Amino acid sequence: MSMLQNPILRGFNPDPNIVRVNNDYYIATSTFEWFGGVQIHHSTDLVNWRVIGQALNTVEQLDMRGVPDSCGVWAPQLSYNNGRFYLVYTNVKSFDGPWKDTPNYFVSTTDITGNWSQATYLNSSGFDPSIFHDDDGKSYLLNMLVDHRNNALFGGIVVQELCLKTNKLIGDVKPIFSGTKLGCTEGPHILKRDYYYLITAEGGTGYEHCISVARSKNVFGPYQVHPHNPVITAAHEPSNTLQKCGHGDFFQTQAGDWYTVFLTSRPLTERGRCITGRETGIEQIIWKDDDWPYAKHTNKAPRMHVPIEGLMLNSQPQPTTHIDFSKDDLTVDFQSLRIPMCKSWVYKNAQKSSLTLVGKESLSSLHQQSFIARRVQAHHTLSSTCVDFAPSSFQQMAGLVCYYNTAHYYYLHISGGDVGDETTPRYLNIISCDKYQTSTPVAPLLLKTNKPVYLKADFNGAQLQFYYATEKNCWIKFGPVLDGSILSDDYVQQSPQGYRPCFTGAFVGMACQDLSGQNKEAHFSFFNYDEPSGE
Repeated sequence: MSMLQNPILRGFNPDPNIVRVNNDYYIATSTFEWFGGVQIHHSTDLVNWRVIGQALNTVEQLDMRGVPDSCGVWAPQLSYNNGRFYLVYTNVKSFDGPWKDTPNYFVSTTDITGNWSQATYLNSSGFDPSIFHDDDGKSYLLNMLVDHRNNALFGGIVVQELCLKTNKLIGDVKPIFSGTKLGCTEGPHILKRDYYYLITAEGGTGYEHCISVARSKNVFGPYQVHPHNPVITAAHEPSNTLQKCGHGDFFQTQAGDWYTVFLTSRPLTERGRCITGRETGIEQIIWKDDDWPYAKHTNKAPRMHVPIEGLMLNSQPQPTTHIDFSKDDLTVDFQSLRIPMCKSWVYKNAQKSSLTLVGKESLSSLHQQSFIARRVQAHHTLSSTCVDFAPSSFQQMAGLVCYYNTAHYYYLHISGGDVGDETTPRYLNIISCDKYQTSTPVAPLLLKTNKPVYLKADFNGAQLQFYYATEKNCWIKFGPVLDGSILSDDYVQQSPQGYRPCFTGAFVGMACQDLSGQNKEAHFSFFNYDEPSGE
């Protein structure tokens, strides 16, 4: 027997669903505004996982230019049928007010590590789509129905037959489930045993989140609610390490055991803020004589350590945490915002032995940022880089960013002086953005050297401290200790503008802006990411 440690997918990896193909397990997770879309994770033992890529890598498959924060790809679902993988997803275009523009698409492939097909449009009636392949050869599309009337939003679950020969929806749309008193019914998946089991996420995405189950003898219902719902939740256990547990999927191992993957978070304090965002965990499921699924342990709140039986441990290669851009490429950990990485704005520069970013729009842009970053996956991380940058204006900036969304970030950067200043001075400074308001928590520092500058972020729980150096490893603190916990769903949802979509997590990475439009370049020689606590 092996023992896994939760969460199995650390950092921002929410809304998991899982597929087993023989001895291989694949999990798809949401990416929201981060490009490429949909993280695909692989394991053979449920203990060791690695990202094998993002499925949506072209603008044709995923056009997110202009989508609001925490919109874009919501709750993708991966399925396998007759030798082919299917991936269905929402590309949310708007969120404010009662309107939610939610076009749903699917792509497919026979090689999950290769390229996926062009996107096929399905519908726009709601989000969180999934495809169920019945054993009679028919397939069905499920999704949550958006009801804009009276700001209701959650209009229940609907289903429609999907013809995989024509890639078209056929027949009538049929409502099959209105949800339970827990509310906010979404994330539907169907599992078939003796019944059709409808697995849904309920209770919202916060600390009341949960997995609920209903069943029927007919795919179109009526569905009977589990007498002991919810099946998985930590709502009753505020001290449990794993919180916000819900939005999951059930699966069976080749050894015959049943488990669930689910969304979870690790708050810094009891019911506090979660800088690592919404992650993925696993827990055991059993089927009792009443033909209902239950959590195997008596407490519905998932455990940090879960036994796995009948599977041989198989370690997975992981991306390096130190990237030397003179010889290394970016790892799969790094993503961009809303647009794909292309050589017009990010490329390996052999002459400079660097990764070069071409300055684009501000960090508040919803269209074209020159910013690449990776997930913060632990409660204590150290991230550093070295940038060679020669700005000629205060409108040109480059450096290290700790980021949640366009309204919440900290930016340690180099910029220039006033336009027309012939001495072209360089300054080191910090931009703090909190609820759309920017400030500078420290006076700018005049850099008395033209050499590259080392930048570091020590992100320890709620405390974020920046450093700089003009000589390697000679670090000097810069600025005060900042409140890193604002880079969390829990803080952002308290926006004075009213409820905001906030479903991601903290990222750290490299950025370059040129607000003058002259495409000034910044050259980064390395990027290093460490987790001192070894979480």
